[in-house]
Amino acid sequence: MRMAYDERERRMVLLACCFAGFITPLLSTMMNLSLVNIGQEFGAGSHQLAYVNTAFLLSSVVFMVPMAKVGDIVGKKRIFMTGVAVIAVTCLVAPFSPDFWFLIACRAVMGLGSACIVTTSVSMITDVFPHENRGGAIGLQTMCVYIGLAAGPVVGGLLNDAFGWHSLFYIIVPIAVVAVVCMMAFRSEIRPDEGGRFDSKGSVLYGIAIVLSMGGMINLPETWAYAMLVVGVLFLAVFVWSQLRTPHHLLNVRLFKGRVFSGSCLATFMNYASSYSISYFLALYLQSIGNLTATEAGMLMLVQPAIQAVLTPYFGRLSDRLADKRVLPTVGLVISAFGIATILTYGVGTPLSTVVVTQIIIGIGFSMFSAPNTSIIMGSVDPRETGEASAMVAVMRQTGMMVSMGIAMLFISVIMGSADNLSPETYDSFITVMRCSFGVCVAMCIVGAVVSLFRGKGSVAECS
Repeated sequence: MRMAYDERERRMVLLACCFAGFITPLLSTMMNLSLVNIGQEFGAGSHQLAYVNTAFLLSSVVFMVPMAKVGDIVGKKRIFMTGVAVIAVTCLVAPFSPDFWFLIACRAVMGLGSACIVTTSVSMITDVFPHENRGGAIGLQTMCVYIGLAAGPVVGGLLNDAFGWHSLFYIIVPIAVVAVVCMMAFRSEIRPDEGGRFDSKGSVLYGIAIVLSMGGMINLPETWAYAMLVVGVLFLAVFVWSQLRTPHHLLNVRLFKGRVFSGSCLATFMNYASSYSISYFLALYLQSIGNLTATEAGMLMLVQPAIQAVLTPYFGRLSDRLADKRVLPTVGLVISAFGIATILTYGVGTPLSTVVVTQIIIGIGFSMFSAPNTSIIMGSVDPRETGEASAMVAVMRQTGMMVSMGIAMLFISVIMGSADNLSPETYDSFITVMRCSFGVCVAMCIVGAVVSLFRGKGSVAECS
């Protein structure tokens, strides 16, 4: 039974989730513009540098489903605040990393904090807002995510050039404090499964499955990586089987029987799998081949997320008024596919104006997809299942990001091999890597559009 929340409670939850939603993309996009400097300091090549992002993403995916269930049992507010605190503390430690792998470990811990935040944020917004205002609220939270994406390149570039990459983490701490203060003003607690049991066996199976399958994917084409991938998939199958047999499931896999829910989740996966590596490639491309400073590259990479920040709330509100909820996400994926396809034309002498046009197109596509698609997912489940649905949205998003980086790392390994440090001698090979990676990404984006079109109209349920 959904509780009644007053306007002040709704406002404070939304504010807290907006500030927290700003944190994780800021961490991600800021780091991209510091990869060159991190590589120089620690002697890491392009393949190793990809672990700066993949460690964060892998940890997030591993902990998302368990943290969603823990939040349902002990309280979503409590888990949210724990996640923010974990990120804040780790951001105070990471600048003092003595070597590259300690930094990677810090990024993994940040991923744990991120899992706590992203699995509870959308879920809490869904819980406290009625269905007729839910799309707009989710749109505002998503806007803050995109503001983080927009601010990251600029802030990261400026701080990196002025004070070095170590300074990037400190900017997160005051934002985290504000998010905690806002959530403390929300005096209620949301425990849809209070007194429930945590599935420890399922949690272990899920963690092993994700670590092995994703770890194998990002290390292809090594022979042992194929073995990891196969064993990981087998563990995933065992996890699904165990969830169907236990009354105290970690994840209600029966949610995927719903055509709207399963189609929307798959569309989410395809959207992020086709696009996440863009910022990774552009950061390296603009600073190495384009010969831009981190600040200059950051300003140029501001275009796409800035467009998303401006347009996402509008499309979120528009989705609340449409009977056929699939229209905006489907069109958005088609537009994104066209934008990603323009990257296939990039070369050594590509004008910066072409990069700007690419970002404009992809930014419009993303804006049309994100909030409307998330609103469809959250509205297609029972109110008692919003925590699990929110976790699945986050898992699909983060897994898509992992696959996107895995594709990038695979082509780097196959085409560039051990010569993965960027220099004039390897520029042509790097461009070939980009073209191969984004060729696959365009195909996935098109598949996502087809799935989105045939998932059903996705009218949001009257769950309030």
